[in-house]
Amino acid sequence: MSIFALPYLSAVCNEILRIYPTQLFTFPRLVESTIKVMGYELNPGTILVANIYSTHQREDVYPHPKEFQPERFLEKQYSSYEFLPFGGGSRVCIGGTFALFEMKLVLATILSHYELELVSNRPERPKFGGLISYPASGVKMIVRSLRQRKGQSQPSVVGSV
Repeated sequence: MSIFALPYLSAVCNEILRIYPTQLFTFPRLVESTIKVMGYELNPGTILVANIYSTHQREDVYPHPKEFQPERFLEKQYSSYEFLPFGGGSRVCIGGTFALFEMKLVLATILSHYELELVSNRPERPKFGGLISYPASGVKMIVRSLRQRKGQSQPSVVGSV
């Protein structure tokens, strides 16, 4: 549980989900009664779909949105209308919290055992497949070394990872 509470790990995971949200759009919402939103009158029967990816790329909310800056999540608490990697409102993904927990656990486990380096420092463009987005070429990394744990000796033979 201590892994789940690491602030910088949480910020890194949130920044990854900001750049590559699990889905591009929210599920459609149906307007049930007339409402005015940002000067537009929406009538019953109107279908609304929020663009999560575009919301996460807004320069006014996320300065330099194309840059990977986990610190932004340490400096500011974003509203559920600004940061919605698993959708928002009453229809937020029921598995979102568990998925974030898994993400932190996997990253912390890998990074506690290996020192990694990116194969390329070139920014990766998102690829859109159906409703989801992901890095177009994956995230290719090189294992630079194994991290030595206290009380354990460094293995003499290292296989390919």
